[in-house]
Amino acid sequence: MKYSMTAAAMLLVVAGFHGQAEELGWTSSAELGAITTSGNTEGTSITGRLNSLQRLERFDNEYLFSAFFKEDKRRLADGSSERERTAERFSASVKSAFKLETEHDTLFALARHTDDKFGAYRKYSTLAVGYGTRLLDLVDHSLNVEIGPGYSRGKTALGETESGLLARAGAIYRWQISENAKFRQDLTVEYGDDNTRTSAETSLTARINGRMQMKAAFTVQNDTDVPVDKKRTDTQTSLTLVYSF
Repeated sequence: MKYSMTAAAMLLVVAGFHGQAEELGWTSSAELGAITTSGNTEGTSITGRLNSLQRLERFDNEYLFSAFFKEDKRRLADGSSERERTAERFSASVKSAFKLETEHDTLFALARHTDDKFGAYRKYSTLAVGYGTRLLDLVDHSLNVEIGPGYSRGKTALGETESGLLARAGAIYRWQISENAKFRQDLTVEYGDDNTRTSAETSLTARINGRMQMKAAFTVQNDTDVPVDKKRTDTQTSLTLVYSF
């Protein structure tokens, strides 16, 4: 019940925010998915994302917030049961891109922070700047790439702090399959002396009506340097509803 109330509150806040900012050139979307199981296995998992893009004459500003929770019901030796949180992750990013004279060419600055209570890195922050351009620009296909230097700081599950310079490269491929369906592939690589983090999301979105869409996505994150008891790769498969406004 508390998850439903939280999700509803998130959607209302974003809707109100959109109403104030629409005249300034904002486009936004709210994404939400939930799974509840009962019987021999009981648990609840919720994933959500808020994404807003502000288009100005010389700048594009993008704001992204995502969250993932998972709670399982565990049976104890005495026959009783208790709920246990097994996943809790928040991620937020801000990106500002300055438009150059050549179409699709930009200079960007990015700040991202992830807080993962059960991950190999409990906290991970990245600051990066660089250059972006479009390598493929067709009617139904596009490929945007960007590259530049940056700085990262992370705290591992063992409490150790790592920080240093990095090289960051990213790519976004979009394919408009039909009027109501689109495919998207995101890939980011952050190469540093202590750790190299690779993140990828493959998604397929189908339009239900004018504003509502169904999205199926597969996300992968890999860290090359993790504590001994942690796995290098985390994956997540999700099916969510997306409301665009």
